Amino acid sequence: MPLKKLKATTPGRRQMTIADFSGLSKDGPEKSLVWGKRRINGRDNKGRVVVRHRGGGHKRLYRQVDFKQVGREGVPGKVMAIEYDPNRTARLALVYYVDGSKAYILAPEGLKSGDSVVAGTRTKVKVGNRMELQHIPVGYRIHNVELQRGKGGQIVRSGGTAATLIGFDGDHALLQLPSTEIRKVRKECHASIGVVSNLEHNLINWGKAGRQRWLGHKPEVLGKSMNAVDHPHGGGEGHSPIGLPHPKTPWGKPALGVKTRNVRKPSPLIVRRRIHKKKK
Repeated sequence: MPLKKLKATTPGRRQMTIADFSGLSKDGPEKSLVWGKRRINGRDNKGRVVVRHRGGGHKRLYRQVDFKQVGREGVPGKVMAIEYDPNRTARLALVYYVDGSKAYILAPEGLKSGDSVVAGTRTKVKVGNRMELQHIPVGYRIHNVELQRGKGGQIVRSGGTAATLIGFDGDHALLQLPSTEIRKVRKECHASIGVVSNLEHNLINWGKAGRQRWLGHKPEVLGKSMNAVDHPHGGGEGHSPIGLPHPKTPWGKPALGVKTRNVRKPSPLIVRRRIHKKKK
């Protein structure tokens, strides 16, 4: 969907861009597939903060998205609406199946209301359909990919992303992920055809800090703006340099560009690591 630029009636709206929601359903979400979302604010199941600078934001309803589509093999469904989801960057498609059930799935680019979708071991290669990797032609772009058969899609689910099926190696399929990493996945795993919707999400200009607060993102403070007791970069007069060979986290561990994967435990499923782009 294209982006819309707003009139510069305020300083915050001068550079602001928003997504065009004209192609989405005007009705509310399907009541049988939503429930209230508990605010965890970056905390794990023990209540400890694991992601800093999260909190506040607008209230949301959680849409139950069917990442597996298990139990509906060969059952065709009709797309009734393309909807906005406040909890993710992709759009959702509300599907009514012929057996009477309803479900939300990730909407790929090009899927419209009235289209039919089907999932199974082997189906027609069409945008929105879901099948095993071994039956998808090489070169096709896919999303919502399983890493373990039957567990449901775990990767390539963000708006505008897609993986490319580049070949097969024995019992595995070779996928090039959006990060440029090439990875092996069992060819019995399922994936959906197409590119995830909302391609221009990464081009949105928020325009003002308040829009980030609506999303639950709180401000961050530079370490070198703190006191020495609060951060390894802190102290000194004004905005002094960090005074260290490399940046550190508030807890003294190396940060920014340091690889954290244990080199003594290489993964046999990763054929090529992702390419890191150097900042200019």
